[in-house]
Amino acid sequence: MEQDIAGKKIFLLYPHSVIQEEMLDILIMAGFESYVVLDRKRALKLLKKFPGSIMFINIDENLSEKEWEEYVRGIQEDPALKDSRLGILSYNTDQRLMQKFLIDMAVPCGYIQLKLGVKESTRIMLSALEANEARGRRKCIRAFCDQDALATVNFKDSHGSFIDGKILDISAVGIAAKFKGFEDIPPNSVVKEVQLKLHGSLVLSNMVFMGRRQDKVVLLLFDPKMDQSKKAAVHRFIKYTIQQYMDTLKV
Repeated sequence: MEQDIAGKKIFLLYPHSVIQEEMLDILIMAGFESYVVLDRKRALKLLKKFPGSIMFINIDENLSEKEWEEYVRGIQEDPALKDSRLGILSYNTDQRLMQKFLIDMAVPCGYIQLKLGVKESTRIMLSALEANEARGRRKCIRAFCDQDALATVNFKDSHGSFIDGKILDISAVGIAAKFKGFEDIPPNSVVKEVQLKLHGSLVLSNMVFMGRRQDKVVLLLFDPKMDQSKKAAVHRFIKYTIQQYMDTLKV
């Protein structure tokens, strides 16, 4: 039930640079919780820790065709990984290779030919993820950054004084934060020129005060009209934050 709400984790094993730089951003912005994995043994541990996950494997790197075939079959035949779903990424357009993975091995998430270009490859991957209900019922990814000292927020209150805060979590919709001296204002009030510091990025936006959580935590929503470059900066920070979490997770 929890996975139905939060969606499935999506792992990209040994992705090409174009996927890390372009496709991953699109997946994150579309609400798919996606991670890069650069160790095939760790990938197996992650699949066991997160049952029902999806993994796209770049078969152009690290192993031979036969070795990748054995790796995929090993996942398919492992009872502990029976709920995992696999897809293939490759620049190789060999029909024999495609048939092996799609027909003979019945890889459920497809064989994505990267030679088609980033736009078309991304469209195909998004379709595969939609078909596998990977997003879940949650519309956007929430990144927890309460331990990140470089995720902060501030704005000027009605008296012109700066109010500083620490961002606890962030999504494409808004943030939860703790502030020093946040004044009482009615819900749905607009807080003007809120400045978010997200590591090296600065995002300035009007935000809407939605209320408090557990009395001390302030909930602020982004202005829906915030420009695309600022939205992209927020998504890049979300991508960085969740990747850091996955990279340091003990499995």
